[in-house]
Amino acid sequence: MIQTPHVFSSLNEVPPNFGPSVAVIGNFDGVHRGHSQVLGAVAAEARSRGCRAIAITFDPHPEQFLRPAKAAKLLTPMPERMRLISQTGIDAVLVLRFDEALSCISARDCVKSILVDKLQVCSMHEGANFRFGHRAEAGVAELAEFGREFGFSVTIHPAVEVHGMTVSSTAVRQLVAEGDMRRARWMLGHTFAIRSTPAKGRGIGGRLLVPTINLAPYTELLPAFGVYITRITVLGASGDTSPDLCFQSVTNVGNRPTMGQPSFAVETHILNFEPVDLTEETPLELEFLYRLRPEIAWPSPEALRAQIMKDVGRAKRYFRLAGALLR
Repeated sequence: MIQTPHVFSSLNEVPPNFGPSVAVIGNFDGVHRGHSQVLGAVAAEARSRGCRAIAITFDPHPEQFLRPAKAAKLLTPMPERMRLISQTGIDAVLVLRFDEALSCISARDCVKSILVDKLQVCSMHEGANFRFGHRAEAGVAELAEFGREFGFSVTIHPAVEVHGMTVSSTAVRQLVAEGDMRRARWMLGHTFAIRSTPAKGRGIGGRLLVPTINLAPYTELLPAFGVYITRITVLGASGDTSPDLCFQSVTNVGNRPTMGQPSFAVETHILNFEPVDLTEETPLELEFLYRLRPEIAWPSPEALRAQIMKDVGRAKRYFRLAGALLR
């Protein structure tokens, strides 16, 4: 059974006797197949050596600090990133606050003060395109040199390819932004999902008696406007110790142009509906499985309703044919 890793929010929280350790540094946005491969290798080597496996990451994402106006929206906000990393066998995660001071640290000081002095690394794992230090001054060749100097080994992992595509967070973001949920799932190794809560002001606060849920505003990456086959899970439906409730669903991401004044929403219609207790704080997970079509301004509400019935029919057929593979 994989245990939840310990999370250190600063170097000061790492105990002096933490090491020796096997480590990896990265942003891990999406925790895609490439990340999982490296994280799994770190955990496996740590077990074989009888030491700790630790992942080092950053909050905020360096691009959000260095170039906030141009930074891409995230596939996985930090809580979801931690959940996915916890499934790889890692013992601990060190989350370093990315600020001006950290952005100016040299590659050598990073290795000496963090990896050697604080974590007592005996081995490092990184992807081939890894860069670190002030202005990304160093790469894996320099890391290997530091390893020889300070006495730790370095394992470089080539990029993972799936169906002829090179896996990267950038590539996954592009696929999600285009609404290509199938290929995004190939690269991620899991479905693309967002976690949010019900939108306020829509009668939420007791028993949900209609099969539609609107999500609260979500600031990170969403798929392209359109209609999607989805699954929505009410997490801990009746309390923290209650089982999750998972529903088949169809979701519209967009401005709902047929309904008058455009108003953005992530609106989910539940197919196998049953009444469920919800509050404005109830956590929800929405998994995007397949894009049915783009969002369209229909000539009338009646035309929209007719199309919705077609969308629902296609979604039900999808779940009949592919449901077993998605469990």
